[in-house]
Amino acid sequence: MTATRSPLRTPSSATGLAPYACDPARTRGRRHAEPAPANRSEFQRDRDRIVHANAFRRLEYKTQVFINHEGDLFRTRLTHSLEVAQIARTLARSLRLNEDLIEAIALAHDLGHTPFGHAGQDELNACMRERAPQAGGFEHNLQSLRVVDELEERYAAFNGLNLCFETREGILKHCSAAHARQLGEVGRRFLERTRPSLEAQLANLADEIAYNNHDIDDGLRSGLLTVQDLREVELFAVHHDAVLREYPGLAPRRTTSETIRRMINTLITDLTATTAARIAEHDPRSVDEVRQAPALAGFSEPVRRQAEALKRFLFERLYRHYKVMRMTNKARRIVRELFSAFQDEPRLLPPDYRRMGHTEQARAIADYIAGMTDRYAIREHKRIFDMEEP
Repeated sequence: MTATRSPLRTPSSATGLAPYACDPARTRGRRHAEPAPANRSEFQRDRDRIVHANAFRRLEYKTQVFINHEGDLFRTRLTHSLEVAQIARTLARSLRLNEDLIEAIALAHDLGHTPFGHAGQDELNACMRERAPQAGGFEHNLQSLRVVDELEERYAAFNGLNLCFETREGILKHCSAAHARQLGEVGRRFLERTRPSLEAQLANLADEIAYNNHDIDDGLRSGLLTVQDLREVELFAVHHDAVLREYPGLAPRRTTSETIRRMINTLITDLTATTAARIAEHDPRSVDEVRQAPALAGFSEPVRRQAEALKRFLFERLYRHYKVMRMTNKARRIVRELFSAFQDEPRLLPPDYRRMGHTEQARAIADYIAGMTDRYAIREHKRIFDMEEP
């Protein structure tokens, strides 16, 4: 019987990376050839380009759950992305994966998100499918890739940020076969049903850990959720009970913060241990072997069930709360009315977004709306529809 290696105990290579990690010296490269960076790795360069992108700065004023003007302490797409990156780097370090790559993926994963969160995305997709069905709808994950491949305008030699294949692969978390066929090498895994790198797999799960737990915090802060509500969720109740036993006189706000902190730690610890066990079982010797293996990153079955129960609770009790739905309805109306106005009269658009051809014009409108912050979209709607606006 052959012994399997523990990914947490194998001696480090010269780079400190495991053999199944993405090595920047062996990247599949960029769409446009560039000289290698002098003082940083290829994935560090990607991370830095993302941080300096216009689309990254706009995330500060894009909704996570609560619209930007509803409160200063609610999460935005920017603070969410930073929390994802922090969790992702912790996971990568424990498993000897590439921390720079996983951070780049985490920071870029929402660059294509619309204003007003998922309500904005859903409405923009509906507008595209109704008014320009041949254009293929709208999906923020694909839009994030479009931002880094085409829409950012910072460099003289190329459009976009010209990121490495491995970063682009991680940004594209899911994709239909029809879209995959149009994306070349980065879309191939969706046709061949292979996996992305472990860095990409774990960045996706770090996203899930971050938004589930910070949405609890924001839900409590907003008053739309109560601690008593959350005690219906096993993952919360177990840790809440432990905190109450250990710190019986602690103030309620600190009690819930400590509970959420312990929930995040449980999820990260379980994800790390389960992924390490799967790596040891399948023993991948390269990134290519990771791509051919079953999904290696994941939670244990008991913790996965608890995390799924938390997601269902948040969907039913927070995202579908009547006060959230009221704002969601307003947001969808703003997106729909902007899209219709721009398509009916393209001369309302800034000149850079005017195109020849119905399909091309619809895609340019989607690019324009998706790039808006919450408050810019609200102001643009007023400028077009309010007689008192200049």
